[in-house]
Amino acid sequence: MQKSLYDYPQYYDLAFRDETDDEADFIEAAWAKFGDGPLKHLLEPGCGSGRLVVELARRGYDVTGFDLSEPALRYTRSRLRRIDRTAEVLNADMIDFSLPRKFDMAYCTMNTFRHLLTENDARSHLQMVADHLRPGGLYLLGFHLMPPDADEECIERWRGSSGKTSVCFTLRVLDFCRRTRLESLRISMLAKTPRGEIRGRSEFQLRLYKAAQFKTLIAKVPDLELVEVFDFDYDIDEPQPLDNELADAVFVFRRRDSNA
Repeated sequence: MQKSLYDYPQYYDLAFRDETDDEADFIEAAWAKFGDGPLKHLLEPGCGSGRLVVELARRGYDVTGFDLSEPALRYTRSRLRRIDRTAEVLNADMIDFSLPRKFDMAYCTMNTFRHLLTENDARSHLQMVADHLRPGGLYLLGFHLMPPDADEECIERWRGSSGKTSVCFTLRVLDFCRRTRLESLRISMLAKTPRGEIRGRSEFQLRLYKAAQFKTLIAKVPDLELVEVFDFDYDIDEPQPLDNELADAVFVFRRRDSNA
């Protein structure tokens, strides 16, 4: 039976498991370099299968994550129970959420931000995150930028395995429009398990950003100061220029002190 990918967070988690330690290590390294005071309270908007929520809770942090996918939230909670850790796991929207506390750091990786398809939604999200950070708090935002020579026809694959279970995800670009700044994608999944094969497929759109377009956006959220830019190598000692050569970007923002 072929269903939506969002019904199978365990296989998404398996395919991207190898990224988890590098991302969590970078979060800690970014705080050590740019943060102020102890790092305790973390926020992940659009936490998906909860890879980082679980890992950072395992490392002893107080983590809050939210998403709109109930299967993903149930899976995250079950993984937390298996490792005997707790975290706040909520159903909420990236552009309209309200939490009762301020956080030291927020993070959002793996292109989740590009699911916000309009300039207004993207700006609203950045402002909502800023509103939930304490002064001096950091926001780490990772996604793919669009170089001028970007290939409009693209196929990518990710694979993972554990024991007798293996999974392969295939991404195809179905449509790519520089004018509307939208690309349409299809991701297909094939999981091979001891009980047989499971297939899933989802189609969705992502917003496109060139470096200059993202600079224009962040200028509209003065509460966030862009501190540094990195790439997906997650090397804290190798910052990158925000220009047309950068494709895989990780932005480090700091919440400005409104009283300063």
